[in-house]
Amino acid sequence: MALILCIETGTDICSVALARNGRLISLRESMLGRDHARQLGVYIEELLHENDIRPDELDAVAVGKGPGSYTGLRIGVSLAKGMCYALQIPLIAIGSLEALVRVAAEDNEAGILDIDDFASARLCPMIDARRMEVYAQVFDGQLHPLTEVAANIVTPESFSEFITKPGEFVIFGGGAAKCIDVLPKERVKWVDVTPSARGLVSLAQEAFDAGRFEDIAYFEPFYLKDFVVTESKKKFF
Repeated sequence: MALILCIETGTDICSVALARNGRLISLRESMLGRDHARQLGVYIEELLHENDIRPDELDAVAVGKGPGSYTGLRIGVSLAKGMCYALQIPLIAIGSLEALVRVAAEDNEAGILDIDDFASARLCPMIDARRMEVYAQVFDGQLHPLTEVAANIVTPESFSEFITKPGEFVIFGGGAAKCIDVLPKERVKWVDVTPSARGLVSLAQEAFDAGRFEDIAYFEPFYLKDFVVTESKKKFF
């Protein structure tokens, strides 16, 4: 048996899930913008309290490792590492795009998504990387990765090797909206799927069972791109 706290903070959504043996117990999340530093600790405390669980009963903490927002990832990973260090429990890191495609699979099973044949589709979760760029990875209908995680500049020719094949090419996630008017509409389907800590649940259990844990002292988020500091345009003097 494994009781795992799951944290996903790499986008505008702050999401925390509690899972036992690979099954979701409870979920807290907000889509109101990036206030993760204030929300995250509160959500964790609420989840544990409402399920009458003490922190020292947790078997591991899983965190979405990115790619995504530099600040959001730092907040989630820092808190996860701190909890694991204090409680002396393992840290599990899950790719945020892999977790997002698991959310899509769950929503499809629940009948929420309009996908003609999920098994034959190519699934492309996308996270906004600013301007006309997205973090993306392509999966088949069995959730096996067909590409590596990459930062893609979106053009009409993007993902053409997958779009031109039979079956649907399905895009979703926070970065997908900017692709709708650029990629060929007759060949691409957009569905509404958003990042959530529930996407980490089954992956975290698989990692726990396999003993795939991170070094708490040295683990860093998967930023994919360097953090760029921009100069403020405000004039103070």
